[in-house]
Amino acid sequence: MTMQASLKAGAIGAGAAVILALIGLIPCAGCFTWILGLLLYVGVGALAAYWLPPVRTAGGGAGAGALAGVIAAIIGGIVNMIIAAIRVAIAGPHAMATQIPPDVMRQLMEAGIDPSIFAGRGGALIGGSICCGVGLVVAAVLGAIGGLIFAAAKPE
Repeated sequence: MTMQASLKAGAIGAGAAVILALIGLIPCAGCFTWILGLLLYVGVGALAAYWLPPVRTAGGGAGAGALAGVIAAIIGGIVNMIIAAIRVAIAGPHAMATQIPPDVMRQLMEAGIDPSIFAGRGGALIGGSICCGVGLVVAAVLGAIGGLIFAAAKPE
């Protein structure tokens, strides 16, 4: 039953994450959609805990919420990577590299990292992988927090 609650909540969260990714294409909207994305993971975790059968435990709510958050983050991350690939294909890899601040470029060169790796397909793959990995951990933690809080507040 825990898996079913997590899957349902994760699917709803994935749909909302896709909508947020599309809204993020609007200039300046990305400044707000990442905050909504973080709140989404907490809400998805609470929703997974809500769908758990009573008597809910804090641990069960946290587990269901973490799984739901990861499901939403995986699908949202895939959509974001597809959108990023399309943007690179349209704008060109060098146009995307110009978005890296000069100070960061200098720090990369001083650290012995060639900044041009971020301009090609390999850079998108590396950046997307790191971003998605961190995003999955954040989604699991926030989903667990949402599930834990809901289950603790409403065990019945």
